[in-house]
Amino acid sequence: MEFIDLKAQYRAYSEEINERIKKVLEHGQFIMGPEIEELEERLARYVGVKNAITVASGTMALEIALRALNIGPGDEVITVPFTWISTAEVILLVGARPVFVDIDPITYNIDPGKIEDAITERTKAIIPVSLFGQMPDFSRINEIARKYNIAVIEDAAQSFGAEQNGRKSCGVSFIGCTSFFPSKPLGCYGDGGAIFTNEDELAFRMRAIRNHGGTVKYEHKLVGTNGRFDTIQAAVLLVKLDHFDEELKKRSYIGSRYSEMLKEFCIVPEIMPGNTHVYAQYTIRVKDREKVMEHLKKNGIPTAIYYPKCLHEQPVFSHLGYRLGDFPESEKASREVLSLPMHPFLKEEDQEKIVSFIKEGIFMA
Repeated sequence: MEFIDLKAQYRAYSEEINERIKKVLEHGQFIMGPEIEELEERLARYVGVKNAITVASGTMALEIALRALNIGPGDEVITVPFTWISTAEVILLVGARPVFVDIDPITYNIDPGKIEDAITERTKAIIPVSLFGQMPDFSRINEIARKYNIAVIEDAAQSFGAEQNGRKSCGVSFIGCTSFFPSKPLGCYGDGGAIFTNEDELAFRMRAIRNHGGTVKYEHKLVGTNGRFDTIQAAVLLVKLDHFDEELKKRSYIGSRYSEMLKEFCIVPEIMPGNTHVYAQYTIRVKDREKVMEHLKKNGIPTAIYYPKCLHEQPVFSHLGYRLGDFPESEKASREVLSLPMHPFLKEEDQEKIVSFIKEGIFMA
């Protein structure tokens, strides 16, 4: 059994994918070929914003966003400690200081009620993470940001396609950043990502930064990097985007079915009012997690933990001065969360098998 079955997805779309890749091989424009512009236009329309800028990874998307805002040494950026390291490491990469805020225990997203206490005169941005597939309360987050004149950058690596009150993830804040890593809801066959904004001047800066600081060859007006997205990967995404909404419907059905079967035995995902959930991961909470995982493993059921250790527990962030106990909800979640096989091609009989062994494992533990 696959945790995320990318091979089944490829088999479903193989003719279309092969044809798209073949066109790239034939025209030979492997860097910034015509598929890049085509994909960016389609992504912008899908999200409902003016500008989409494809980049080399979700991590690069966040870093470029910070650089475009001139965030650097002496500045602070608020985010959460319960996330993949990219969210906070990009803050260090630009020379700024990550400031952590605890999560809401139900959604695993940033607790808006704790943000203002973390704001100082050095705060320049907030990076809320739309973890596991649904967004935090952006109406409250954006209101706080406007009050203090700071930017909001959504880390939407796991939530592309999700909605909040009818607005798409990546289109609810000043800047939205997502990842096209293969296992994401919309994934390519390598690394990739995109940045979204309605601000034209900001978009111009981000396009320049991703291409060594310039939009005209041999003219470099900004300090940039090689952050471009590959043409072949754009070709793959153009095919997958055609099927994306149908896959989201399947994800929603599978996620709801999991929750209905498991809600009496463990803590299942709760979707906040106004939200949709794309279930980048289907994540439950259980006591004695290791015993449940071991029982599932013995029966051929793959699982994963996102994330077993909070960022303030990582050695690379030790200089920030945080201690165990500073973020109790994040720490508790990191010890209890367990993600199950989740993808649009998961068969009902396999799902029933997974649920059966989870119940056994919980009772055994």
